[in-house]
Amino acid sequence: MSRIAILVPGKIHERVLDRLKDRFEIIAVPREGTLALDGEIAGRIRGVAVSGSFPGAWMDQLPHAEVIANFGVGYDGVDVKHAAEKGIVVTNTPDVLNDEVADTAIGLLLSTVRELPRAEAWLRAGNWKPGTAYPLSRFSLKGRHVGLYGLGRIGLEIAKRLEPFKVKISYHTRSRHADVSYDYHPTLRGLADAVDTLIAIVPKTPQTHKTIDADILAALGPDGILVNVGRGWTVDEEALSAALASGALGAAGLDVFYEEPTVPADLLEPTNAVLLPHVASASVPTRNAMADLVADNLIAWFEKGAALTPVPETPQKA
Repeated sequence: MSRIAILVPGKIHERVLDRLKDRFEIIAVPREGTLALDGEIAGRIRGVAVSGSFPGAWMDQLPHAEVIANFGVGYDGVDVKHAAEKGIVVTNTPDVLNDEVADTAIGLLLSTVRELPRAEAWLRAGNWKPGTAYPLSRFSLKGRHVGLYGLGRIGLEIAKRLEPFKVKISYHTRSRHADVSYDYHPTLRGLADAVDTLIAIVPKTPQTHKTIDADILAALGPDGILVNVGRGWTVDEEALSAALASGALGAAGLDVFYEEPTVPADLLEPTNAVLLPHVASASVPTRNAMADLVADNLIAWFEKGAALTPVPETPQKA
């Protein structure tokens, strides 16, 4: 009896392949505009393991696809609406990366506020000599009011980590969380007016496109700090570059960018910006856990008829 065929378009974490190869037939194809599959092979594929986008046109090439297991908590690259219309379950990898991303957010905040990367570069350049010292950092975390733009699983973990720093915490989401004591602001502008530090951790949706614009940055002010560990989609990078250069915003720490891996030259120039290459979940233990959840979703679907972490937009069971 032939094994169930799983499609892998482009690259994916090797652990996913290692976990699946003994149970399934793996069909790996290049990531191109159209899946390089003939009709017979396409007709045998019942599952997909993917890291990155998976458009609806690809789903149309797979008449018997049942499940698409996405590597990552964000799944905006997968056409979930089309998947739902075709009865295809889409899964993601929530929770297993919450701690890592939250830890990175705090590290990025501290690095931005206290200029830690610049201080290290100053030392490595041989500048620390008798009678010299690195200049005092302009900002401190002490006494700050931190606003969280997004209070989902990761946002809540960030908030918990902020509490021991004795900062005031507020948040903005589409609706109030009844089970938290932080101050709620029904609008992002209202949050920006109230706080001096903004951490963005919202997904890529039409409603979050460039919501952090010149108006929001101006509301944060010249002593304001922006940290983004969500999506680059959320920030108007031209407005941010201008605000950093003019001093309208104090500093920014970014792990994500609008068109990754392209980073605008105007963001590379300001010394009041700390930039990371989208590494928030990039540790060996966390990426292994994400890979395991991709594999476990496919195994659970075909062995038990129910995925472990289906996204809410798609069917839950076979």
